[in-house]
Amino acid sequence: MEKERHVLVVFPHPDDEAFGVSGTIHKHVLNGTGVTYACLTLGEMGRNMGIPPFATRESLPLIRKEELKAAAKVMGIEDLRMLGYRDKTVEFEDDELLAKRIHAIIEEVKPSLIITFYPGYSVHPDHDATGRAVVKAMALIPENERPKLHCIAFSRDCYEKLGEPDIHHDVKDVLDIKIATLKSHKSQTQLMAKEWEERIKNKDPEVLRRFGEEHFWTFQWQNHAPA
Repeated sequence: MEKERHVLVVFPHPDDEAFGVSGTIHKHVLNGTGVTYACLTLGEMGRNMGIPPFATRESLPLIRKEELKAAAKVMGIEDLRMLGYRDKTVEFEDDELLAKRIHAIIEEVKPSLIITFYPGYSVHPDHDATGRAVVKAMALIPENERPKLHCIAFSRDCYEKLGEPDIHHDVKDVLDIKIATLKSHKSQTQLMAKEWEERIKNKDPEVLRRFGEEHFWTFQWQNHAPA
């Protein structure tokens, strides 16, 4: 993994980071790279309330806020930004205003790498809207000054349309951190994290492959320039 000056991670929901990039984030921290995580919402519209339920619709935002802070601590993130947008409404935000807010963070922290969702290939409308805003924010930066942009994609047609991911990180050596990050989001991942932890202990090859490798696409500006 290349050593970066600073990494900016931009996702819409608490736990987005846990599934796809927590191993990568922690390895950047181990490399001595500063990481800023900008999380747009508190995931207050999440369907899970814990098993057995320990959250209500009213208490879930506060619970998920604390879970997000715990997850950031596990990964070693010292700069966590909670931007205060409402869950499941990011797609309805003014694209230009959201892009300007993200651009302000980019200007402040001066990342050499940004990680987000690939717009159009990330299933959830909030995911796509977040990725789109990041792309628009980066378009405000002169091309020769832009940081690298690594994107997560998992729509059914992502391999067909984007080809194979071109960034591969082996994170098997930090799987304990990845599982601990997942477990931090207890209200959402309680049972599944326990199952995955057990299967990893038993060296289940499917789970080791799924969680021990993290893949990203380098954003292709020439093919997907923002509107």
